[in-house]
Amino acid sequence: MQKRVKNVLFIMCDQLRADHLSCFGHPTLKTPNIDGLAARGMIFDRAYVQSPVCGPSRMSYYTGRYVHSHGASWNFVPLKAGEMTIGDHLRPLGVRSVLVGKTHMRADLAGMSRLGIDPASQVGMRIAECGFDSYERDDGIHPYSGHDPDPAYNAYLREQGFDGDNPWETWANSTVEDDGTIRSGWFLKYSNRPARVPDEHSETPYITRRAMDFIRDAGDQPWCLHLSYIKPHWPYIVPEPYASMYGPEDALPVVRSDAERQDPHPVYAAMMDHRVSRTFSRDGVRDAVMPGYMGLIKQIDDQLGVLFAFLEAQGLMDSTMIVFTSDHGDYLGDHWMGEKDLFHEPVIRAPLIIYDPDDRADATRGTRCDALVEAVDLAPTFIDVYGGEPVPHAVDGCSLRPLLFGLRPAAWREHVVCEYDFAFQDSRIALAAKPRDAWMRMISDGRWKYVLFERYRPMLFDLAADPNEFTDLGASPEPEHAAARTRLHEALFRWARQPRQRVTIADGTIESTEIQPRISEGGILIGYWDEADLAQARQSFKPRFASTNPLVKPTLDRLTHPQGVKHDD
Repeated sequence: MQKRVKNVLFIMCDQLRADHLSCFGHPTLKTPNIDGLAARGMIFDRAYVQSPVCGPSRMSYYTGRYVHSHGASWNFVPLKAGEMTIGDHLRPLGVRSVLVGKTHMRADLAGMSRLGIDPASQVGMRIAECGFDSYERDDGIHPYSGHDPDPAYNAYLREQGFDGDNPWETWANSTVEDDGTIRSGWFLKYSNRPARVPDEHSETPYITRRAMDFIRDAGDQPWCLHLSYIKPHWPYIVPEPYASMYGPEDALPVVRSDAERQDPHPVYAAMMDHRVSRTFSRDGVRDAVMPGYMGLIKQIDDQLGVLFAFLEAQGLMDSTMIVFTSDHGDYLGDHWMGEKDLFHEPVIRAPLIIYDPDDRADATRGTRCDALVEAVDLAPTFIDVYGGEPVPHAVDGCSLRPLLFGLRPAAWREHVVCEYDFAFQDSRIALAAKPRDAWMRMISDGRWKYVLFERYRPMLFDLAADPNEFTDLGASPEPEHAAARTRLHEALFRWARQPRQRVTIADGTIESTEIQPRISEGGILIGYWDEADLAQARQSFKPRFASTNPLVKPTLDRLTHPQGVKHDD
């Protein structure tokens, strides 16, 4: 019996580096359940996000559009009402799109108000949740943003006896010292200590159970479930037994060079001066953080084992596509940086594994793909799964199913692009840059990586000769480097020139529309000399007239044959 996809499980971790999975080469952090998924599917070794920070990266995943297309350029910049998302594309195909976990979405309340949309209505709630129906939203950013002040997880913790105004913080993301002093996990110093909350009540197991609750309740309607974990994002703190599983000796060596701090690019220098970067550059900080970060990843892997066993027990593994990825990585002290503010590989290269149960994917199971792929490719992949027509006028990415089926399209992309708006960062202030000048864009062909800034020279890295990206060739006079800069600059400009805002008319509709005669405008005729001229044009376009608006035909007959003479159509 042929196997086909009925459901899609779209799993996203937050701030997970690709090199921190054993199937991507980590020597000590073993992730057997994620590895098992890879054995049943395909690893994409060169998958890249569209922005190195949560909000814009996720909006690109959800819309299938680049950052400068959807406009949500930084955390909490609202995705404007009217942007099409995965849910909007799949709902007409009969698919229920559901969220369990994080989106990092800020609702466009101003846009909804202008359009007369009630935020509490079903349409308003979908706009506020990136097109998903929210089964349970948990962004893990409360209470400081005021965006997610008291989620259902807090109520759950209180029911289990973990009381307080914000048990998410005081139990799930805090530790207690031997003398009873409670310490916040927000402080990096305590990342190697266990969280107060027991493992079974911590966030990752809780969200996994909520995903299973939805699957039990889903019924027969096909679904696309976005299971979005907030970890291993900071606070880097995890309960036992995970807190004690790893020590600093299990971590990958830090990747940084003293040469990077000698006459660095001005924007890079300003970002190395961010507080988080200065802190991660201090001795001992990375050693404290890595046990917590690695433990959080191990916990996710164990919970995915629980989830995959549940899918097997429910008889769903043979009909559910599973996508595993991350919204971006984490510097963790590499390149003298913390967080995720530039375009080095540990930040913008995402883990991507896809298991497609379709029989046509049998030939690629357990293999690795070296094609350049992007976050924007997932939305068109899901549309493809459910038999929807491609919508290249509204979605920037390409379906990955041909690659999953062992067929690489001849015109597959030659470059990946990543964008970052650092207008909201201290580095912009330090550089005295205007917000509209605080944009940078990266383009890479897999070997050369070119970064374009406003007001400053570019950066350039040769990933073949310098895989650690220690040497910035942006000012190098070498002819080879100058040629690479020129070529990639033009490629970036060519990418930027592509029309991406005409989303209301499909390309196919334009190609099927008669240009001459102008029948789409109710018989308005432009440029014809007389009736015979129109009749000749009508005859030359005759094969395509069969599909035109029948309301136009009487107008054409009247103008072409005013005496009422009938001709064959």
